[in-house]
Amino acid sequence: MDSPIPLPSVSAAGDGVRHDAQSPVVIDRAGLQAVIDNLRALGYRVAGPTIRDSAIVYDEIASLGDLPEGWTDEQDGGTYRLRRRDDSALFGYAVGPHSWKKYLFPPRNLLWKGQRDETGFTVTAPADDPPPYAFFGVRGCELAAIAIQDKVFDGDIHADPHYGSVRRNAFLVGINCGTAGGTCFCVSMGTGPRVGPGYDLALTELISQDRHEFLVEVGSDRGSEVLAGVAHREATEQDVALSAAVTEHTAATMGRQLDTTDIKDLLYRNYEHARWDDVASRCLACANCTMVCPTCFCNTVEDSTDLTGDVAERWRTWDSCFSLDFSRLGGGSVRTSTRSRYRQWMTHKLATWFDQFGSSGCVGCGRCITWCPVAIDLTQEVAAIRASDSGGSP
Repeated sequence: MDSPIPLPSVSAAGDGVRHDAQSPVVIDRAGLQAVIDNLRALGYRVAGPTIRDSAIVYDEIASLGDLPEGWTDEQDGGTYRLRRRDDSALFGYAVGPHSWKKYLFPPRNLLWKGQRDETGFTVTAPADDPPPYAFFGVRGCELAAIAIQDKVFDGDIHADPHYGSVRRNAFLVGINCGTAGGTCFCVSMGTGPRVGPGYDLALTELISQDRHEFLVEVGSDRGSEVLAGVAHREATEQDVALSAAVTEHTAATMGRQLDTTDIKDLLYRNYEHARWDDVASRCLACANCTMVCPTCFCNTVEDSTDLTGDVAERWRTWDSCFSLDFSRLGGGSVRTSTRSRYRQWMTHKLATWFDQFGSSGCVGCGRCITWCPVAIDLTQEVAAIRASDSGGSP
């Protein structure tokens, strides 16, 4: 397999620069609670993993008791379920249906509201002053996904003000993965299981019969500030080696892999491959894959009025390239077949994204495989095309 697809680095909120080469430290469970307490005291709303509706989702948390202690997830194509672990790990799972884009790029966002009265019609925009969030438990693949969405929403041209205001205030607590999901392939994409640059703090959970501690790496001045006053000890060489061993084991137990060799040109020269018809015969065009994807950014604008006609609102909502109306122009939809819409999604994610943003649009989190109701597997679709590729020019 070729080297992983290059992905952009991500800056932490603020300047994101680590100014002091602070050595890793080790904290216990009480210390981890103190980190949450410090974040809340600094005014952050702490969002992290918690269990709801038989899934591990992201929501606001206040204590370690909100975390999915002792739970893991079993994932495969079209399959997700929770089961008990034989230990008390707080981060002993892969990723669930939520990604951090639910905070950075909300499913529904009010753009403006209009009110008619006896003097005329007044349009007001909502105050774009979202609360500062601390994202607690950001995986390596998710940190890479945030970097990709930074390019989409917070670049030099056409920057989205809501995304930028949330992003710049966000505090990122990364977590080095100790458990690989059945659909994970972050190693193939070069995004994990260790977190890359851009975190304020990064944790590795070190758990065994006689210890439950967390190795903490500091990635920014704000990380140092939050860690200040938290009881800790300096990490030993053994602690650092154990941290490395955790992610080495995770990397060796990935549920999937994707051969990324020359993948852009591979897909460019196979627009008419018979595999597109095969996958279209199975695809429901339900858009689950795009809803759970941490990098997909398709959206639409909806206008609504109340029954009196005196109040109008404009909302931006998530949309999907699997929707028939998404490519509708004056003469009708451009992509009328499921074949064309699936091809658009996968080719954009793995090929044309390079032309737009200079990187892959896939981070190997595996959500699109897990949450597809008919278990369509992106890695298998690429492998099938590669197996019969003629290798000619695009």
